[in-house]
Amino acid sequence: MKPARAKTPRKPQVKKGSQTNLKDPVGVYCRVRPLSFPDQECCIEVINNTTVQLHTPEGYRLNRNGDYKETQYSFKQVFGTHTSQKELFDVVANPLVDDLIHGKNGLLFTYGVTGSGKTHTMTGSPGEGGLLPRCLDMIFNSIGSFQAKRYVFKSNDRNSMDIQCEVDALLERQKREAVPIPKTPSSKRQIDPEFADMITVQEFCKAEEVDEDSVYGVFVSYIEIYNNYIYDLLEEVPFDPIKPKWNSCSTPMRNTDFVPPQSKLLREDKNHNMYVAGCTEVEVKSTEEAFEVFWRGQKKRRIANTHLNRESSRSHSVFNIKLVQAPLDADGDNVLQEKEQITISQLSLVDLAGSERTNRTRAEGNRLREAGNINQSLMTLRTCMDVLRENQMYGTNKMVPYRDSKLTHLFKNYFDGEGKVRMIVCVNPKAEDYEESLQVMRFAEVTQEVEVARPVDKAICGLTPGRRYRNQARGPVGDEPLVTDMVLQSFPPLPSCEILDINDEHTLPKLIEALEKRHHLRQMMIDEFNKQSNTFKALLQGFDSAVLSKENYIQGKLNEKEKVISGQKLEIERLEKKNKTLEYKIEILEKTTTIYEEDKRNLQQELETQNQKLQRQFSDKRRLEARLQGMVTETTMKWEKECFLFQPDQNVPPIRLRHRRSRSAGDRWVDHKPASNVQTETVMQPHVPHAITVSVANEKALAKCEKYMLTHQELASDGEIETKLIKGDVYKTRGGGQSVQFTDIETLKQESPSGSRKRRSSTVVPAQPDGTESEWTDVETRCSVAVEMRAGSQLGPGYQHHAQPKRKKP
Repeated sequence: MKPARAKTPRKPQVKKGSQTNLKDPVGVYCRVRPLSFPDQECCIEVINNTTVQLHTPEGYRLNRNGDYKETQYSFKQVFGTHTSQKELFDVVANPLVDDLIHGKNGLLFTYGVTGSGKTHTMTGSPGEGGLLPRCLDMIFNSIGSFQAKRYVFKSNDRNSMDIQCEVDALLERQKREAVPIPKTPSSKRQIDPEFADMITVQEFCKAEEVDEDSVYGVFVSYIEIYNNYIYDLLEEVPFDPIKPKWNSCSTPMRNTDFVPPQSKLLREDKNHNMYVAGCTEVEVKSTEEAFEVFWRGQKKRRIANTHLNRESSRSHSVFNIKLVQAPLDADGDNVLQEKEQITISQLSLVDLAGSERTNRTRAEGNRLREAGNINQSLMTLRTCMDVLRENQMYGTNKMVPYRDSKLTHLFKNYFDGEGKVRMIVCVNPKAEDYEESLQVMRFAEVTQEVEVARPVDKAICGLTPGRRYRNQARGPVGDEPLVTDMVLQSFPPLPSCEILDINDEHTLPKLIEALEKRHHLRQMMIDEFNKQSNTFKALLQGFDSAVLSKENYIQGKLNEKEKVISGQKLEIERLEKKNKTLEYKIEILEKTTTIYEEDKRNLQQELETQNQKLQRQFSDKRRLEARLQGMVTETTMKWEKECFLFQPDQNVPPIRLRHRRSRSAGDRWVDHKPASNVQTETVMQPHVPHAITVSVANEKALAKCEKYMLTHQELASDGEIETKLIKGDVYKTRGGGQSVQFTDIETLKQESPSGSRKRRSSTVVPAQPDGTESEWTDVETRCSVAVEMRAGSQLGPGYQHHAQPKRKKP
């Protein structure tokens, strides 16, 4: 049994006014990349700057039985195929960098299927830098002249920073420079031409209102989350550059000369923030130096060739930019040596791996396992968004499963209110990515409904502003005139106060007069000031009253809206419960219907089987009856013949007509013989006892009988008369009449014996004197000629059953 998962500890809420109650939704933006070929089928259309529309492709429509549907999705802003990297940066990333410089955290990640342009958006391409180099350029443009000396700030293993004085920092620099580290980046080194075009940003971008009385330090780190393990891409791993071999994943194979990288663990600091323990943090002083560090880690990132992309990212990459800020002391010369005054803000740029179905990538082995882990981590991210949205919309308190994935566990603080969250959804409009793009759009729709608490402004030390330029000869503070100097200049000038004579009576009165004027002017200024103060106070009071009344009015409206919302929530809950109940009933009815339909099909099959069986039994019965009737007739004829042969009188009696008894002679019959009927005078004549003979069928005769027989005659092909006996059953109808259902046809034929027929006896009979042949004396031969029976018939002489196929004479 799986052990119960502990609930993620939540950071205690800091009560600093009403700002903590404010929440902002997750900013979700959409970027549509251009098609690779102009003749490709497109399934995404940009409607306006906030809406895109998905069209169902032609092939998909055929597979779904003609289901054609167009769906629209709204975003905070949509960037079309002609959007430049500069326009995207100004809207999405510029506010996050500005917040970073002012001490606030930010999270920006790109999301989409493989080949949708995520890496191009984040990193860029030669001549067109992405969001990451532009963020670095804006940071160093803003704090370039205010950066601290290297190693003044020093990172520790507890997700915080230590501060050193200038002397300790100098000793640290001398110590590091004495040990040559070839891979340590330096701002004085020449830029690598491999990425030189990607960091050349023509537009100058700078943050506003940068605190000039602080010093700054920039630290970067680069990790990847691969198969739900965290690896440090900046970690220096010792290995022999000749002997190690590299496998298909672009990672070294294990051998005695190679130390494989160890996965890192997530830890929680004293402020309940998550961080990667033991992760390498490099202090950088320029955009070129920072991007060189990024490029060095980018070469270690796991990529592979899949069916969708030649260089598909098989891991989630996280590039962290940590900005450390500390105030200057009161003199404005040195950094304040108080660790509590350090402000740390962080911007995380995340390039997620492609989300697509594994059958489209045609992955096998390691590729298939990688794709499964990628989809699992992205599914956990979606689940977290769903739970956060449900908790905020319905007031529930479900546990958010951050710990199910390293990706969500690392960034849980951002969703708990530690910074702004922005997401760029990258989509490829080609028709082959329609289903994956549809899932991406649905996830984006849920994500932008999640609200994140607005971060609280962090108060910096209360030292006097302008400390950095106070001791300089020219600075922004020394050039500003004081308000007291301006007031003194408005007073009238004082006369000369020098008294040379003891009897001087003009200097003191002039001085007294000037002072009185000054006093009067001062009094007037005081009165005017008091008057304006009272007026301003009254205005403030009126403004406060108006604000208070508006707040009360707004609060009343909010209370009304909250009541309406509460009522609507209760109604929604009731309808949801009712909906669930109806869905449960529908499910039960569907299952019952399925059972009944299955039983119906089984019963129908059984009924058809029984009908077929009855039909076969009925046919077998009729054939058996006919066969038995024929056998009875043959046996009767045989016994009559034998009795005729053994009569004592040898004189041959005259041949008389014999009547054949019908198979249904026990029933009451209507014998319908038309007036044109011809008596054939054959040896065997059909005879039905207890029959009512009529020439025209009438209702009276049918009412008294159960059977009906119609005699029909026609000329056969051999010139002889062929008689057919058409038989049927008489049924009573509901209206009181009778109806006849025909069931059988018997055929009677008349045939004359041939003159050239030979005797059956093998004895040669001599001819008569008159030249004629002698008469046949063989009784059996004569009888067989008189009463001829077809060979092979089992129905008796003189007639054939309609149901039996006719057989040719031998």
